[in-house]
Amino acid sequence: MAFTINIYYTGSEGSARKFAEEMKESGLVERIRAEKGNLRYEYFLATDDPETVLLIDAWESEEALDFHHKSPMMKEISALREKYHLKMRVQKFSEIKEVKR
Repeated sequence: MAFTINIYYTGSEGSARKFAEEMKESGLVERIRAEKGNLRYEYFLATDDPETVLLIDAWESEEALDFHHKSPMMKEISALREKYHLKMRVQKFSEIKEVKR
């Protein structure tokens, strides 16, 4: 079953935005998007909180996400999170199907 994960990265002095920029510039974003089972991987900037960046990350299955979490890329991502001293808040949503009446 497909699902979406929202990850809120919060830092200080623009560090969350710098993290998202480096993720993209380093090629990590494109590598993650190319992984089997990834449906979406996009960063969004909060208009009311300049110190928070939202990542919307969607996967086809838990197995696909588990594979991603075991990939060498996770060490690179973790190192960037540490570099920018980010805090994370995570929300997970199951696929919601629209019902027409």
